Amino acid sequence: MKKVEIFTDGACSGNPGPGGWGAILRYGGREKKMSGGDPGTTNNRMELTGVIEALKCLKEPCEVVLTSDSRYVCDAVSKGWAEGWRRRGWRKADGKPALNSDLWKSLLDLLAVHTVTFRWVQGHAGHPENEQCDRLAVAASRKYRHK
Repeated sequence: MKKVEIFTDGACSGNPGPGGWGAILRYGGREKKMSGGDPGTTNNRMELTGVIEALKCLKEPCEVVLTSDSRYVCDAVSKGWAEGWRRRGWRKADGKPALNSDLWKSLLDLLAVHTVTFRWVQGHAGHPENEQCDRLAVAASRKYRHK
């Protein structure tokens, strides 16, 4: 399996509000930067979307180390919460609906294809790739702000 590094971040101006995501993919000495956004979204949706869009770029099953500053994303996958939500029909353990189930379904489907290790990093703490993804996400979100 090819070994790929992915770095992602999401940003939102207001929550909800205009948002953006940024991602960097690295493989074999090459790097791809990407970003996108939404005029009315939340920070968690942008965090998830960045991960999903980056994984969708992989054309075959890969071994991925994915670095994010989102505890929401990293913990929900690493601690099995998202799988539990799916098993319970997109309900949390307390019976309340799991938020962003559309995105979680997409992410879990991608995780069934790739071997992904999630690595959490502190946001805005000088991690070079995280800072770069943050700049991509913020720039993408600005495209949706009203003048």
